[in-house]
Amino acid sequence: MPVRCIRPIAVLSGWVLASVLGPASAQDAPPTDPPDPPAGASPEMVGSAVPLDEIRRYVTVYSAIKQAYVEPVEDKDLMESAIRGLLFDLDPHSVYFDKDQSEDFDERARGAYEGIGVELQRQPDGTLKVIAPIDGTPAERAGLQSGDIITAIDGKAFEPDEGDTSAPLRGPAGSSLTLTLVRKGRDAPFDVTLTRDTIRITSIRGRMLEPGYAYIRISAFQADTAADFATQLDALKAEAGAPLRGLVIDLRSNPGGLLTSAVQVADDLLEAGEIVSTRGRLAISDAQFSATPGDRLEGAPVVVLVDAGSASASEVLAGALRDNGRARVVGSRTFGKGSVQTVLPLDNGDSVKLTTARYYTPSGESIQALGIVPDVVLHPAEDGSDGGAARYVESSLPGHLDGGKAAGVAGENAGEVLSGERHIASALAELKRDTARPVPAAGG
Repeated sequence: MPVRCIRPIAVLSGWVLASVLGPASAQDAPPTDPPDPPAGASPEMVGSAVPLDEIRRYVTVYSAIKQAYVEPVEDKDLMESAIRGLLFDLDPHSVYFDKDQSEDFDERARGAYEGIGVELQRQPDGTLKVIAPIDGTPAERAGLQSGDIITAIDGKAFEPDEGDTSAPLRGPAGSSLTLTLVRKGRDAPFDVTLTRDTIRITSIRGRMLEPGYAYIRISAFQADTAADFATQLDALKAEAGAPLRGLVIDLRSNPGGLLTSAVQVADDLLEAGEIVSTRGRLAISDAQFSATPGDRLEGAPVVVLVDAGSASASEVLAGALRDNGRARVVGSRTFGKGSVQTVLPLDNGDSVKLTTARYYTPSGESIQALGIVPDVVLHPAEDGSDGGAARYVESSLPGHLDGGKAAGVAGENAGEVLSGERHIASALAELKRDTARPVPAAGG
């Protein structure tokens, strides 16, 4: 999900995008109240932003649909379709969220939600197939297994066209629900009762690869990612029992997330220097993030592992560390999403995610529709058992923003998806090359 960077910093009023963008800061800013319209404002004044002739054209089509379409159309549905249409042709990342979608978006950004903790795939008949229960969640404790089919929730069976059939799995922590399951090897469906809990999605994992060499996987940039990164790094340093000799940061197939979290992780590894800057049409969209003194690794070498699925905030981190000479990047060309989205909450609980700026690495380069080319290029196995060609990247998305230097690329230079341990071993080998130094002769 190569989207979402800066959280709510503006609201839409009926006639103007008020306080269009708040300052892009490392902290989420609350929504602001729209200013009152100027005294004596007339339709013509409002029309300076939206031409009245275009408004009349819209009203004409709206009225025609209301009066003549073959089936009745509710005003709410028609207006929502119109709003979605405003955003549809802008770029692939500007979208309209209804209230439920907006809440799901917030939950993903926070990295926590209330439910049972299970990855699902909706089937054509409306049933839900269990992909996997998440470790340490009610679903795992209740014994749900990969391949189980959920056919009913609290006795209510699913209909093929009822929409999001997984929604009833969410609910207040402490509340209970009963699932009806079909499992291979069992003759008949059976019920399982679970108690919902707060499910925390962990975006950080780490381990020691070899004595002195640590590995941290960042799967997404959520609200707690930077704090979890620092905690994991400190734990690995303690496990090593001595200063780390190097660190592999794995950003493969990391779709991005909160820009501020990526900035904070970069700051943990930099003593000084620019991390990223953003530039939009409005001066208030422009911002620059710089490192503060303090390198948690004390200068030990870093290798960043990326692939074609590394997007947005993960590209910010990779670019910041490389441009400052702090890390080498290995893997495959990244996704190429160099734009910033701002979430604009609406008064009915819906929201608009709007592209408001491009971001630039410390060298001043935009990676929009181009991506980051690694210092050392890795490839999947010939049989594709550990990856393969990317199905799509930013430059192949219809309506993507131009990145300047990326003109004409159109996706033909897309990177590859890299999976599995073999590429971690390759990153470690590059890291060890960086740490190879002559050993001083013993004194005596």
